[in-house]
Amino acid sequence: MDRLVHGIAAEGTVRLIAAVTTDTLAEAIRRHNTSPTASAALGRMLTGTALMGASLKDFDRLTLRIDSDGPVGGIIAEANNKGGVRGYVRNPEAELPPRSDGKFDVSGIVGQGMFHVIRESGFELGLHREPYIGSVPITSGEIAEDLAFYLAKSEQIPSAVLLGVLLQKDEPFVTASGGVLIQMMPGANDHIVTMIEDTVLHAPHITSVIKEGATPEDLLRLVLGIIDFEVLGENTVAFECTCSSEKAVSMVSALGKAEVAAMLEEDKGAVMTCGFCNETYQLNEDDLAAILSAD
Repeated sequence: MDRLVHGIAAEGTVRLIAAVTTDTLAEAIRRHNTSPTASAALGRMLTGTALMGASLKDFDRLTLRIDSDGPVGGIIAEANNKGGVRGYVRNPEAELPPRSDGKFDVSGIVGQGMFHVIRESGFELGLHREPYIGSVPITSGEIAEDLAFYLAKSEQIPSAVLLGVLLQKDEPFVTASGGVLIQMMPGANDHIVTMIEDTVLHAPHITSVIKEGATPEDLLRLVLGIIDFEVLGENTVAFECTCSSEKAVSMVSALGKAEVAAMLEEDKGAVMTCGFCNETYQLNEDDLAAILSAD
């Protein structure tokens, strides 16, 4: 089971979040049948969304969205406040050759465009608040750097973001997936900041230690070195979609009775596929007739 931990260091002036998301990404790949490079991009996006969601207090749904001109066409990931994440790439078959260093060319498959963050709240209280939307240009397409750039520019929080995905050709395809978010809060000591930057620069890649069984706590030790930290809490992380047969019926109903009547007459039913999880819902003639007879 995937886990996420959040904590603090340096007397509360450094906020820390780390997660291992190997099983979460494996489920996303199973559902969307993404190519290797698209899988790497989706995995980074899912982990980054889970990390950022854990840094927020007042939200019900957090969406990170990339709109870009690269082969993947864009990526969307959502997280709720309980550790559930879901997401997809617009072109799951998009692929590029590896870079010269052998790593996935995530930057190439993403391309240029915009990085958006949408934060919504009030659902659980039955409120309909306007969502908060922040946007910045894509700076690298590597996703971790783009998320850090967003946090620095739109949230004014200097941050370091590490995201990694390691895949293999045979099942289980996902060998390791996870990430770390380090945020410098007001009052952070410059010496501590320099120490963390140096440790991160010389640390092994996070996927190499996750592959060997590292926990989120181990990831924090890896990036902090000799700096002590305190874990304040933890969550499970899992691929979790909010779609349902009831919502599928509601979506078809929203098309209007004329459209539903046409479906009934011409197709004898309807098929709805959730973009986030690829689950398919079939409505038969009785289902459509029930929609037409409802007040």
